[in-house]
Amino acid sequence: MKSTTSLHADHELERNQGIAPPLFQSVTYFAENEKEFSEMASEPLHDGFYGRYGNRNASRIARVIADLEHAEDGLMFASGMGAISNTVLSFVRAGDHIVAQKNHYIGTTKLLEEILPDFGVEVSLVEQDHPNNFARAMQDNTRLVLLESPVNPLLTLTDLEAVASLARSRGILTICDNTFATPILQQPIDLGIDLVIHSVTKYIGGHHDLIAGCVVGARELLKKIWSMNLVLGSVSAPFHSWLALRGIRTLDLRVRQHCRSALAIAGFLEKAPGVGKVYYPGLPSHPQRALVDKQMDGQGGGLLSFDLKGGYDAGVHFLKHLQIFQNAASLGGVDSLAIQPAVMWGGRLPQEVIEEQGLTPGLIRLAIGLEDTADLIRDLSQSLEKLDNR
Repeated sequence: MKSTTSLHADHELERNQGIAPPLFQSVTYFAENEKEFSEMASEPLHDGFYGRYGNRNASRIARVIADLEHAEDGLMFASGMGAISNTVLSFVRAGDHIVAQKNHYIGTTKLLEEILPDFGVEVSLVEQDHPNNFARAMQDNTRLVLLESPVNPLLTLTDLEAVASLARSRGILTICDNTFATPILQQPIDLGIDLVIHSVTKYIGGHHDLIAGCVVGARELLKKIWSMNLVLGSVSAPFHSWLALRGIRTLDLRVRQHCRSALAIAGFLEKAPGVGKVYYPGLPSHPQRALVDKQMDGQGGGLLSFDLKGGYDAGVHFLKHLQIFQNAASLGGVDSLAIQPAVMWGGRLPQEVIEEQGLTPGLIRLAIGLEDTADLIRDLSQSLEKLDNR
């Protein structure tokens, strides 16, 4: 069903244009008369007036993501952070309050801790592992709850249904970043979440060749976000939207393979010498396994992390000897990537934030690609052996 949706959800938008969608590169469009021009210029989410208002390639990929997420509609942006920033700023103003998780994507963390307070928006950060933490933080002026599940890099889950129920009973909007789980494994709107965000750059694009973001939800909410973006201008380019549409056609197949390989690799690492704790939601040993079964279709996704007992130096040595895994940022593409978060984020986050987020010196994050599973395990094994023989 999800593969079929990925392939056919947008076909009614452009009939008789060929099986592969055309690329609409035009920035502006003509009108036949003043009435049509007025409608084009004033209709929210119109994709045939001017490029900052939207474009047809963006509308197509947004339609497919929305259908996969069981949402009414979608809106594309130039990046995942464009989607997050525009969405949050559309629903808060000075004097309002946000409840959010302590652990978020680094860009979201900076938005919450550094930018929003400068504009008079109060933010309370809570541990995501229990819904009561969110309930205790809610205030009379709380306008939204911002969630991400699973979250980077320790893959902790948030009970989306429980938090959504708490927020809805108080008239509070909920937003969830669903990038890591993808709509293949998790559909937050079905759990009561109001708006769902994706960094389309990651699994939806899937080939390390585009930057884009998306938000899906009720059309009335999207109109407000669209209005904000007319001013902020985080516009998804037609070509990147076109690439994302090509990528989403195989999303279901790719995510299933990511999950299979990641589970096998996590199982290998649990028994490997020199490896401490392994963080992967798909493992039977994961402390939130019941929530994984309920919320993520029992699958763990394509991302995992583990601690090397030798600490920082061991991590540097380990990455240096990998042959298939490449030391590069991002995730969700066809190539397997490996990073040491303490290296990547050491210069971007305060030390206390690094410690709070569990970024131990020897932590390694693996983004599992589509290479043969046995080859990936062999690569990890040979690098661990070199670590033992230093």
